[in-house]
This record gives sequence, structure tokens and C-alpha cells, in this order.
Amino acid sequence: MTEYRTETRITLAVNGRPRSVVVRPGDTLLHVLRRGLGLTGTKLGCENGDCGACTVQVNGVPVKSCYTLAVDVDDAEITTIESLDDGPVQRAFVAQNGFQCGYCTPGFIMNADALVRSGRAGDPAARREWMESNICRCTGYEGIERAVIDAAREADGDA
Repeated sequence: MTEYRTETRITLAVNGRPRSVVVRPGDTLLHVLRRGLGLTGTKLGCENGDCGACTVQVNGVPVKSCYTLAVDVDDAEITTIESLDDGPVQRAFVAQNGFQCGYCTPGFIMNADALVRSGRAGDPAARREWMESNICRCTGYEGIERAVIDAAREADGDA
């Protein structure tokens, strides 16, 4: 384990683009993305890993950026909502009304995108397990679940 005592320069591949940032030992990935890189699609919610609004993908795996230290993802591939560009998951969320206020939506989409890419989105138990790490305070989860199912069908070519 690397020990960091002062500011350190790290390199991240964010949305396919190399980025170099100076971070302090306690800086979270969430704050580096939002404040350091201006990528505000990743939302600040609870800041303790409960709500999932801050979900991004690190090397293709969904993580909660509010409790991921930036120094721990040095040299990693970070994917944020800004890079998904009207993909199948976003289209399905719109078609199925999988959002209300939209604040939690980026985190849900990042998690759902990884689930769809895993090929397990058609399995109700896997869908429930993956998506229960995100919370929506405004609406029911039926539209979100329908959106994940639709995105999985589109990814499989059944749309």
C-alpha cells in the first residue's frame, strides 16, 4: 500500500481521456471529478455510500465515488455519466420514465450500464442485487426496472 502524506499528482483515464490531477490524501474520487475536473454529472448525495447517486465505473466496475479515495484509483479507467452519450440505458430510462427529479439517475444509469454489459440484467435476482445499491427518493422503482430490462433486450439485439 502506498502511503501519501502530502499532495500527490495522479493520472486517471477519465472517459477515455488521460487526465492528471493533484490530490490530497483524503480527496474522494467524487470531489476530484466534480471540483477538479468539472464533471458534475456524478452527483453528491449522502457522502457515505448509501444512496448511489455518486456511482461511476472504475475499470468497468460500478463504485461509489463518495468513499473511493482518488489516490486509490491512480492509473485507473474512470467512466462517468458524461461519456455514455444517449446509449441504450439512457434511452430506456427515458422511454420507461425511469426517473422523476433525475438527481439519482446518473448513478442508476452507471450501475445499470455495468449490469447490462455483464449480461446478467435479464435475471431478476441479479437485477435486484445490482440495483439495490442505489436509492431513489422520488419515485417507485418499476420504471427503473423496466428501463434495465429494455436496455438489456436492446443490448442483446431483441429491441
